[in-house]
Order: sequence, then C-alpha cells, then structure tokens
Amino acid sequence: MIEIVNVRRDKQVMNEMQLEFRAVSDNEAFARMAVAAFVAQLNPTLEELSDIKTAVSEAVTNAIIHGYEGDHQGENSVWINCLIRKDVLEIEIRDTGVGIENVEKAMEPLFTTKPELDRSGMGFAFMEAFMDDLEVISEVGQGTLVRMLKKLGTASWIDQEE
Repeated sequence: MIEIVNVRRDKQVMNEMQLEFRAVSDNEAFARMAVAAFVAQLNPTLEELSDIKTAVSEAVTNAIIHGYEGDHQGENSVWINCLIRKDVLEIEIRDTGVGIENVEKAMEPLFTTKPELDRSGMGFAFMEAFMDDLEVISEVGQGTLVRMLKKLGTASWIDQEE
C-alpha cells in the first residue's frame, strides 16, 4: 500500500491538515474548498488560490474516476494531507485503487484511459502547470499518491510588519 510519508515531526511544519472522505464525485468540491480554507492562513493571492483549487480538483477527480474506476466508489476513500512549511504548501492526495501501470505515459498531455467518459487527459498537465512541483507514486493494485508543492509569493500581513 502507498502511504503518506511521515513528516509531521519536522520542526519546519507550521500546520497540518488531514482529510479522509468517500470516493464519490460530489466530494471533489468539498476537497477543493477544504484545502482552500486551510491555505487561507498564508494569505494567497486569488491566482494562487485558483491554481491550488484546480490542482486539488484534478488530483481528487483522478483518484475517484481512475483510481477506483467507478467500482463501488462510495465504499472507497480518498485521503488528503496538507502541510505548511513557512510559505510552502505541500498537498498529498492518495487512493488505494488500481494504481497506474505507466506513470510516465499517464502524465503525457491528452493521454486518457477513459475517453468514453469525455476525459481530456489533461489532469496531470494542469497539476504540473499550476503547482511548483508534482510527484506521482503509484503501484498497480495498491493505489496512487500525488504530491504537489506550491510556494506562495506573499507572506501574511503579520510577517510583513515584523
């Protein structure tokens, strides 16, 4: 099984959030908004917030649509772990679904395994474009972990006054 790396004891971690929710499409909006609310403490710009929400939306949708392939999605879960280290947000989104056989191929723009569902194959491309770093770890039959980093350009007003 793919697991989230335990970095919680890292002294640079300023805050952390963990979520687990059922793998149903209706929860994609919840995940996007929960991460947006969590990152608000860093005073992101509207563009940064939009980038983060889009990347989270794509990763969660991939977990639900591709990770569990529509099989009993309501019986499966998606996990999100967010860490803040100074002005850097780290997001990990994990499923325990079918995994990805060829991660490199899956990350190619326009590649999709679900054309019949009108999937554009741009999920990973959007994640790469909107975040500063993207790592995908997957094992067939065990699931997938998507790790994304975003450095936010503006510090909170409290830090600016000091």
